[in-house]
Amino acid sequence: MLPATSKLCAAISYRHLRNMTGLRRQAAVAISQELSRLASRSPGPSAWIHQVRRRSSLLSSRLEEKPFSEMEMSYIKQGEEALQKSLRILEDQDDWKTETVAGNGDKVLSKVLPDVGKVFRLEVVVDQPLDTVYGELVDNMEQMGDWNPNVKEVRILEKIGKDTVITHEKAAAPPGNIVGPRDFVSVRCSRRRGSTCVLAGMSTTYGAMPEQEGFIRAENGPTCMVLRPLPGSPSQTRLTWLLSIDLKGWLPKSIINQVLSQTQVDFAKHLRQRLAR
Repeated sequence: MLPATSKLCAAISYRHLRNMTGLRRQAAVAISQELSRLASRSPGPSAWIHQVRRRSSLLSSRLEEKPFSEMEMSYIKQGEEALQKSLRILEDQDDWKTETVAGNGDKVLSKVLPDVGKVFRLEVVVDQPLDTVYGELVDNMEQMGDWNPNVKEVRILEKIGKDTVITHEKAAAPPGNIVGPRDFVSVRCSRRRGSTCVLAGMSTTYGAMPEQEGFIRAENGPTCMVLRPLPGSPSQTRLTWLLSIDLKGWLPKSIINQVLSQTQVDFAKHLRQRLAR
């Protein structure tokens, strides 16, 4: 029975791929191979990371909805790349150093990666269920400037399928304006797999949003937020935020590190205030 079932699944998959055109077929094969390779790496990832990878069905769910252009497929692939890179960083528990520990237990860690630079990791628990936090960060994404003083504006430039968006973000000038105005153009993707949600992103180029006068175009990513119910307490959510940013311009590393770690601590505080309303 099992061999027959395997042959049937293989035949269906072959016909599905055979009917795809050019780039879509190549992308499906490439992403399938990449996910298989990641799943076979050792040592194995933690349970929630394995769950996200194992159940990721990027193209099988999207290509049946509607055909995508080559540019849209490129953005979808970038979003998936950001997600996979972020998970690889988070699964490696070695060499993280403590940057900040707040009185309420909020913690910021950091490490330096050869191909990325310094990354920051926020670990907090929010006294709200996962769906509430997810709704605020994803469904109400464009309202973030209303409650986070570090964000001036978030605007969705384009939606691609159900889970991928292109955004333009303007960062608010910090006190004293020591960093200066920055903006970002990013591709973001969201995944909900079981009790785990992952929101990932990275910088991209978008022809309709060239560099803006008065802003330095900074770069971010890979970056992601992971949301999971707190074990034994489904009314609380554990939030992990991996932050990787190149602010560009001439800025001392000490100032950059201070600004980024404080940005994460402030984010947790303002998110709680928003949700409490």
